[in-house]
Amino acid sequence: MTFFKYHGTGNDFILFDNRDAILRLSQEQIAHLCNRHMGIGADGLMLLQNEPGYDFRMVYYNSDGNESTMCGNGGRCMVAFAKSLGLTDSMASFIAIDGPHTATLNSNGNISLQMQNVSDITIHKYHTILNTGSPHYVKFVSNVKAVDVVQEGRKIRNQPEFHPAGINVNFVQLNNGKLAVRTYERGVEDETLSCGTGVTAAAIAATALFEGQFETNIETPGGKLSVTFHKDTPNTAKEVVLTGPAQFVFKGEIEI
Repeated sequence: MTFFKYHGTGNDFILFDNRDAILRLSQEQIAHLCNRHMGIGADGLMLLQNEPGYDFRMVYYNSDGNESTMCGNGGRCMVAFAKSLGLTDSMASFIAIDGPHTATLNSNGNISLQMQNVSDITIHKYHTILNTGSPHYVKFVSNVKAVDVVQEGRKIRNQPEFHPAGINVNFVQLNNGKLAVRTYERGVEDETLSCGTGVTAAAIAATALFEGQFETNIETPGGKLSVTFHKDTPNTAKEVVLTGPAQFVFKGEIEI
């Protein structure tokens, strides 16, 4: 099988063109392909499939082999992949596990991905919980570089109230209106260099007590992203758009 490797700010993925619906992978096969020592290596694997009325369907699996919820960085990579296949031009329309999405391929190479509206933002004393296509726990810290993301993130991800599916955990530092974000991702069970739905959650959580139009620039270990959104009420967000790069790395062949 021919595969393609892409990354969005360091969040990397194995992509297959499965429009002929031939490829059917088991959980063990996906985990093997994503293994950084025994396989190709990636945070996740995605299948591009046909979907009537849309340019394509995005099917996303975490590196543990389980099908997962929406991936913002993965969505941008899928749009770039679809363009390389001649399925899209400057605009794309696709469907993912959380519903339909549209995207714009900008002249500077970035891709602006429309995310789902967000409701029921729950503000606790020390953290905020919200769903941006995937569930996220957002904790603001004074020094994000000093956080042991794996140890602290794993502890929160496995708290009983988040069983059985778990939750993604984001540690966020606010610097002069900009955010620095580090994320522990469930399914990867490690820190990733970037998480698209995670930075979206962080940006919205940072304005959880306010209304209006917002644009937030975000620094992750893998690069820079931006999130824009509108809030009619403090605990909802709509017109949510995640913007950032999606880069082709290499293609190859592997026997499955």
